Amino acid sequence: MALTNKDPHNARELAATVILAARIVRRQERGKPTKRLEQRVERIREDAQKREDSRGRKK
Repeated sequence: MALTNKDPHNARELAATVILAARIVRRQERGKPTKRLEQRVERIREDAQKREDSRGRKK
C-alpha cells in the first residue's frame, strides 16, 4: 500500500530506500564505492513504478 496516492512506493520500499541511503552516505564518507547500493535503490524504484503503472492500466 502506497503512503500517498501519488507515491508508487509502499512502506517497506520506502524504509529500505532510507536505510540504503544512509549506508551510501556512510560509505561515501569513508571513500568506499557505492555503486552496488545505488543499483539496489534504483531497482526498488523501478519495481515500484512498474507495479504502479500496471495498476493504472487495469482501471
